[in-house]
Amino acid sequence: MLRLIRTVQLALKSLLLHKLRSGLTMLGIVFGVFSVIAMLSIGEGASKQAQRQVLQLGATNVIAVTIKPPAEADTGSGGRRSRILVYGLTRKDFASLEGTLPTVTGAVPIREVSQQVRRQDQAMIARVVGCTEPYRALNHLTVARGRFITERDQERLDNVCVLAYEVAEALFRYDDPLNQAIRIGNQFYTVVGIMKPRGATSAIGGSLAAQDYSKDIYIPIETLQARIGDLIIQRQAGSSTYEQVELNQITLQIDDAKNVIPTAEAVRETLERLHAKQDYAVVVPMELLKQADQIRQIFNIVLGSIAAISLVVGGIGIMNIMLATVTERTREIGIRRALGAKQKDILQQFLTETVVLAGTGGVIGILLGLATPPAFSGMQYIVTNFVLDGPSESQSDVGKMFTEMEPTLAVWSLPLAFLISVTIGVVFGVYPARAAARMDPIEALRHE
Repeated sequence: MLRLIRTVQLALKSLLLHKLRSGLTMLGIVFGVFSVIAMLSIGEGASKQAQRQVLQLGATNVIAVTIKPPAEADTGSGGRRSRILVYGLTRKDFASLEGTLPTVTGAVPIREVSQQVRRQDQAMIARVVGCTEPYRALNHLTVARGRFITERDQERLDNVCVLAYEVAEALFRYDDPLNQAIRIGNQFYTVVGIMKPRGATSAIGGSLAAQDYSKDIYIPIETLQARIGDLIIQRQAGSSTYEQVELNQITLQIDDAKNVIPTAEAVRETLERLHAKQDYAVVVPMELLKQADQIRQIFNIVLGSIAAISLVVGGIGIMNIMLATVTERTREIGIRRALGAKQKDILQQFLTETVVLAGTGGVIGILLGLATPPAFSGMQYIVTNFVLDGPSESQSDVGKMFTEMEPTLAVWSLPLAFLISVTIGVVFGVYPARAAARMDPIEALRHE
């Protein structure tokens, strides 16, 4: 142990004789270790964000969603399209899925319609969501004031509504929205509740579109069917498009996680029998969660490999400097050999210097890596306020994902990065150390 301590002291003394050169050589390892930790932290953060969004859908849920099929060409006189396009999930589907699958403990039907909403001189386009009481818990919504839709509202077909926070702010700038009336289409509805703000979700896996809850108005689904109906007319220049959709989504709650996949298969088979065309999709959050975990592993491997390249480059730099050091210290090596040092002593000395150099660089790299979360937060602030011109609803999904991402420090990456740095030092230090140990003492003493 004393000999090892002495060897390390000599290594440090030799490296400190050329501080600038040692520092510059160390930079390759420093940035290599830092990039490994930073890349893995960002990868873990992105993965956890995706998994968090999937979990919000419910790990024990099966979701059937309506998909609009390609519109068939069908025009009347004057080239105006007149056919009603009927597609998507139906109330018959809902009754079949809820009543025939024994593993289903609850079912939530959802209908969404874009409507103009007015209150005195204030107007906006909002998403009117016809739903039932369980919809609130399903989507992790919280009532700020008032109440949410109830079963009694459904039974009585009451014209009541619950406003998302931003809708309430837009329509009632200075007044209290509760018990006030707003106009949706041609009907008036009484505001019975206001929701707390909830962040938007990004699109997941191409199966579910991004959800923005800030412009929602929730009404009883039975009221939506009776007052607004299933037929949606979209008028454009010179033509009108007619679409008939009964339900946009059916979320089934399963009794046990082990029954999710079999139930999803049963749902697919049931819908396949009831639908002549593929105007629906079945989404299983549990499957998405497994995919997200696989993507995380691939992401970590790819990012870790890219970062490891910089470590290899740093190792090559160490080898280059150590070879130059061996040439400079040829006479020193000759003197030590003449005084009785063996080849293994010379090998040990130069290998220790290389490991100390790489290990010190690894420690500094780890310290920089620990600063990844606050550094990334600073980058997000700069990008959000100076590149994207502040938080905006018009940002792309990628922009929102970047501004909402929170890097998660992977604890296991710290010892891994240090171990890799030391290994790099050993691997790339062996050749210069062996070159020094194999020198002929007589020739080394003659070296000028």
